[in-house]
Amino acid sequence: MSVDTYNWQSDFARKYVGLGREEGREEGVAHSVVAVLTARGLTVSDQVRRRIESCTDLETLEAWVPKAVTVDRPEDLFD
Repeated sequence: MSVDTYNWQSDFARKYVGLGREEGREEGVAHSVVAVLTARGLTVSDQVRRRIESCTDLETLEAWVPKAVTVDRPEDLFD
């Protein structure tokens, strides 16, 4: 049985499966931001990496992905 297609019966299960998916999306997008910066040859400091990885706002993270393609320095993501 696949977890993705299983119809969760309890409100508790639906809530926490949904939260897990949301956290997974956030982590995936944060990883993408760092990966883009690194692929461009930019050095991502531990401080910048922590700020990106600690962000829990999916909208902000998604806005950082295209910005990561054009910034001159990783710190410029936050301007």
